[in-house]
Amino acid sequence: KKVQRIGKEVDSETSVELVEILHSTMTVQDICIHLGISRASYYRWKKNLMKDHPKRHLEKQIGTLCREHKYRYGYRKITAILKKRMCINHKTVQRIMQKNQWQCRVKVKKRKKDGQPYAVVDNILDRNFQSDRPLEKLVTDITYLPYGQKQLYLSSILDLYNGEVIAFTIGDKQDTAFVLDTLDQLPMLPENCVLHSDQGSVYTSYEYQKAVKTKGITMSMSRKGTPSDNASIESFHSSLKSETFYLNSIDRTTTAIVERTVIEYIHYYNNIRIQTKLNNQSPINYRQLAV
Repeated sequence: KKVQRIGKEVDSETSVELVEILHSTMTVQDICIHLGISRASYYRWKKNLMKDHPKRHLEKQIGTLCREHKYRYGYRKITAILKKRMCINHKTVQRIMQKNQWQCRVKVKKRKKDGQPYAVVDNILDRNFQSDRPLEKLVTDITYLPYGQKQLYLSSILDLYNGEVIAFTIGDKQDTAFVLDTLDQLPMLPENCVLHSDQGSVYTSYEYQKAVKTKGITMSMSRKGTPSDNASIESFHSSLKSETFYLNSIDRTTTAIVERTVIEYIHYYNNIRIQTKLNNQSPINYRQLAV
């Protein structure tokens, strides 16, 4: 009773499993003597484990979900997935995940205070990251991928309507042709589409500005030294690195693996990874349901 009262159910479960395994070669009495427990304790534990079968089945389901998503989800998102199958309280999921050390293992994001920004009049987006229809507001940025045999860069464009990555390019040169390749991947756009970026030289170049106008896009830019003006795409790039390279402790690998990791994650992000702001749907599922 004392052992069970301090929460060491694992000991009883292990003992019952050992008895079941060794029962064909030894008597229950002999096994219990070797384990230092009484026969009465063994039968009581066995009976209790039979009663707790639904609980252990739930633990297996939660463990499977955590492993499937590579420990990228916390208890809230795991609960959201389980609620599609059953009625369950988030506290139960949290307790089971804490007991088995299945908590989210994504690296904690570091936040820095923004310095005093310069005034720029053409920040049309003005941190209004909400959008009522697809392809109405797009954001773009470039991030470093310093994990392969050479420095790589990722240019991506994200739709603020559902957080879907609708275009991306991986390259080893951060030039105008690099971002133009990403821009050329965009589908047919509605009128008054806004594309927001920072004030990087590739985005302020003549070639890029000309290509944007040709597509009928209205350009918007963040203020200097204010990455929070483009927080949505910054958040996506942070999630990509945190949930792949940082999570798996990848400091140095091949260029091919870096490229494959990014491509696979973007597919996972668009099609599988649920988002709380999308009512626990993936970006593509949210868009399809809205249609």
